[in-house]
Amino acid sequence: MKKFLFLCCLVCHLSFAQEKLSGDIRLNQIGFYPQAKKVAVVANETATDFYIASPDLRRKYFSGKLSDLKSSTYSPKKTRVADFSGFKVQGMFRVVVPGVGYSHAFDIAEKVHHPIAKASLKGFYFQRFSIPLTEEFAGKWKRAAGPSHRQIEVHPSAATAERPAGTIISSPRGWIDAGDYNKYIVNSGITTATIFSAYEDFPGYYDTLRLGIPESRNQLPDILDEALWNLRWILTMQDPNDGGVYHKCTNAKFDGMVMPDQATTTRYVVQKGTAAALNFSAVTAQASRILKRFESQLPGLADSCLTASLRAWSWAEKNPNVEYNQNKLNEAYDPDITTGAYGDKTFSDEFMWAAAELSVSTGDAKYLKSVDLFSDPALPVPSWNQVKALAFYTIAKSKNITDVAVATEAKNRVIKAADELIKGVEDRSYNTVMGGSAKDFVWGSSAVAANQGILLLHAYRLTKNASYLEKALGNLDYLLGRNATGYSFLTGYGEKTPMHIHHRPSEADGVIEPVPGLLAGGPNPGMQDKCTYQSSIPDEAYVDDVCSYASNEIAINWNAPLVYLAGAVEALQRELK
Repeated sequence: MKKFLFLCCLVCHLSFAQEKLSGDIRLNQIGFYPQAKKVAVVANETATDFYIASPDLRRKYFSGKLSDLKSSTYSPKKTRVADFSGFKVQGMFRVVVPGVGYSHAFDIAEKVHHPIAKASLKGFYFQRFSIPLTEEFAGKWKRAAGPSHRQIEVHPSAATAERPAGTIISSPRGWIDAGDYNKYIVNSGITTATIFSAYEDFPGYYDTLRLGIPESRNQLPDILDEALWNLRWILTMQDPNDGGVYHKCTNAKFDGMVMPDQATTTRYVVQKGTAAALNFSAVTAQASRILKRFESQLPGLADSCLTASLRAWSWAEKNPNVEYNQNKLNEAYDPDITTGAYGDKTFSDEFMWAAAELSVSTGDAKYLKSVDLFSDPALPVPSWNQVKALAFYTIAKSKNITDVAVATEAKNRVIKAADELIKGVEDRSYNTVMGGSAKDFVWGSSAVAANQGILLLHAYRLTKNASYLEKALGNLDYLLGRNATGYSFLTGYGEKTPMHIHHRPSEADGVIEPVPGLLAGGPNPGMQDKCTYQSSIPDEAYVDDVCSYASNEIAINWNAPLVYLAGAVEALQRELK
């Protein structure tokens, strides 16, 4: 009998040994909550079975059948789904598909995404300007401060009688915007607002979250300390003479792949614009109501933010169509500015957003009455140049909107947009909201996935329909590995993550691993960088190469929705079914 058992174990072990790590098994490489849905996708048409095993493959815990083949509307490749939601044991495991191989290891645990919520937020600390990153807080990614940004020139395009061209102003702090060393109001606006919203919506979670940043011992939640680092820079971008807001604080051209302390060329504030003024107005109005709770720690700041917001709103009302057109600017002024343009031609969405934030923060309905919220039924997920949904989120969740009809319609439109997103998810090749259309795969597609998740979370909080929460979690699964590339797009988290992001500090610091906690842009069939991609299929058009700013750059407005999504899922995890 003992010999028989030995032979059985030997055969079992040999069968395990025949398996190998397979890139065809895609799943969330971080893990799953015990009570929540658990799915892996197998990019293999012939496989039929799967099981859950220990990391060393010696123990088998759970087995099941793969789904029927699933097809994509934009990819010729077919997949099968391994659903092991019924397996609730906590620990570390792998999915094994006989004849295909085994997956990356993952955890099943409570608070399984807490490290992601923490890392994606601390990613902003690594993007700080005007401060050295010390080993105590940055580890091996420590670096010198770089220029303080206290000697910034007013560009001729921004000149006024009170501040003629060449005037020196101070504009310190803020975050490195992306892979380059510039600061842009229209991108900082949505970024800072998303982080403030994470705190506003889930204060209980963030009040106790400690990141290991220089301010962690003070009396503010770390998430607000980090948001304030950028907010204080944003406030410097308002002209005190007229309330207008400069579009960006920038070099004339991009720096090379150098560290921040080597980015020493002249920096300018450039042209005021309507988009910048309204982004500024929205985020400072939002900040004013959030920071009121911390008056003793931040005396007067909430009031200063509201005053600044009102002045920017007034400027925008007087200047409702001032477009930042970099090509025209360069025809009229020297030096030419060739850094990121962040140009926008339509400002109705920015007016909606600023009006919503001001109405909620002041209690005055006149701001919302000044805009046409409901003429267009579309509610696209937010991006730096399309912020309409931010207005609707604020209106839908606020108890300070006196017009019941407006509040009700805003809620209904958020729910309708969520319903459109979740249609047919179970039939898709990766069982995620992300990828419902090839149009999801644009520059910064990872942020599309995260922002879709946020929209679904708002719908969940309005309805308590658990389907929205489950599918928001599915988009987090997408970002952490359940996608057609097999990558977890967050640096440093997962077994297959980007190593060569388009990010100057990560390229120039001499450290093998990139700065952790940064979200790579993700698949982008536009491939504007002209790098070599292995695939042009929309959901596969990604390359882990520093040359690929179109798919492998990082950006603060991509990290921020991941902060919200991961933190919200952690805060709501006990409501998952």
